[in-house]
Amino acid sequence: VQLQACGGGLVQAGGSLRLSCAASGRPFMTYGGRWFRQAPGKEREFVAAISGRGDITYYADSVKGRFRISRDNAKNTMFLQMDSLKPEDTAEYYCAATHYSGTTLRRTPSSMEYWGKGTQVTVSS
Repeated sequence: VQLQACGGGLVQAGGSLRLSCAASGRPFMTYGGRWFRQAPGKEREFVAAISGRGDITYYADSVKGRFRISRDNAKNTMFLQMDSLKPEDTAEYYCAATHYSGTTLRRTPSSMEYWGKGTQVTVSS
């Protein structure tokens, strides 16, 4: 599967952004979806996970209650709605996919089989 993320930009603290990840190739619902982010000088970190059918989600503690991951398998697209953004959310955001369709496992960068190019999110204070 090929992934393409978009939707990043510059936003003030407290604002919102919605990232999209378009998938092509095999039917997207066969893959578990993930979002990761990487700030300058830091390691890539897990943000959110969604099951293949979109009925189960999981979030990093740092974004829980502010971010929401979703997917539209009919359109082969995954989303990350980001609200109440903070300057510490500034990072390059990456969508990823894994053959594991759940959310309990495979929440590390090394466990992803497919990656999209990143999209930059910058939150100003």
